[in-house]
Amino acid sequence: MHELGLGEAILDAVERRAAGRRVTRVRVRVGALHRVVEPALDQAFSLVSEGTVAAGAAVDLVVVPVRARCLGCGRRAESEDAMAACAACGGTDLDLEGGDDLVLESIQLEAGEG
Repeated sequence: MHELGLGEAILDAVERRAAGRRVTRVRVRVGALHRVVEPALDQAFSLVSEGTVAAGAAVDLVVVPVRARCLGCGRRAESEDAMAACAACGGTDLDLEGGDDLVLESIQLEAGEG
């Protein structure tokens, strides 16, 4: 479950940004190539954040699509799933771009926190 490693990386960034303040919500942008399963990431983040400033924080996940260009027919497409074949010609020789993002977009602090 690679979501556990992603949860740890997200928590590290959250703790640095929170600087000891209590966090109630986390917004993460993740590329489709990471193939993150949202319930698994929620569970992993809950597990790794236990006992930290982010314990109990909700995770909002924004999936960034991968852009692909078929080297056979030239068709361009975007997908939230890592493509295995071109939808137009069935070719598997694809040039992929993007979709590998992992960005902590924002954190929401508990009311009354600076």
